[in-house]
Amino acid sequence: MKDILLKYVPEHAAEPVFELIKHYGVHLKIVNERVTRHGDYHRDHSGYHRITVNASLNKYRFLITLVHEIAHLVAFETFGRNIKPHGEEWKRTFQKLMVPFIRPEVFPNHLLPLLARHFKNPKASSDTDATLSLALKQYDEKDPSKTYMFEVPYGALFRIHNGKLFRKGALRLKRFECLEVNTGRTFLFAPNAEVQLVQS
Repeated sequence: MKDILLKYVPEHAAEPVFELIKHYGVHLKIVNERVTRHGDYHRDHSGYHRITVNASLNKYRFLITLVHEIAHLVAFETFGRNIKPHGEEWKRTFQKLMVPFIRPEVFPNHLLPLLARHFKNPKASSDTDATLSLALKQYDEKDPSKTYMFEVPYGALFRIHNGKLFRKGALRLKRFECLEVNTGRTFLFAPNAEVQLVQS
């Protein structure tokens, strides 16, 4: 298992992650990419802790996602099943599990202050922290057909993963207001959302 982990997490994280998996009895499944989420945790009817993580994630995002999901398991086991999935108990657990990894042997130096800031109050998804998300995306294999929302020119057309067509509008606080062409409805997009620019 440790050898498999080396393909997906930074080298100096493999041993401590393997220890977490053993200690908490995690059944880890690495799956082909799902658009809607990076990972998932559930306890099945027989009591097994099952965690799935997308194989396509870069090593740093894979590590954060795996520890995020293990934090769900630990928080539920420690505080009971009635807690909010991303409530205070989970946040404290995620912080505690993640802190040993936030060091230069595991993450590049320029990510460390972004991670330290993020983990003061971790969110349900690291994608909601646009600065950290964009910094992590630098390590993705770049798909030439994908563009980040902040790179799309004002008024330009773009598609999302399900094929829906939008026109980019103005920035409202931290998100871009965009018009769905077929319905005329307005949707908000984060600056770090990946979209496909439609050439006019």
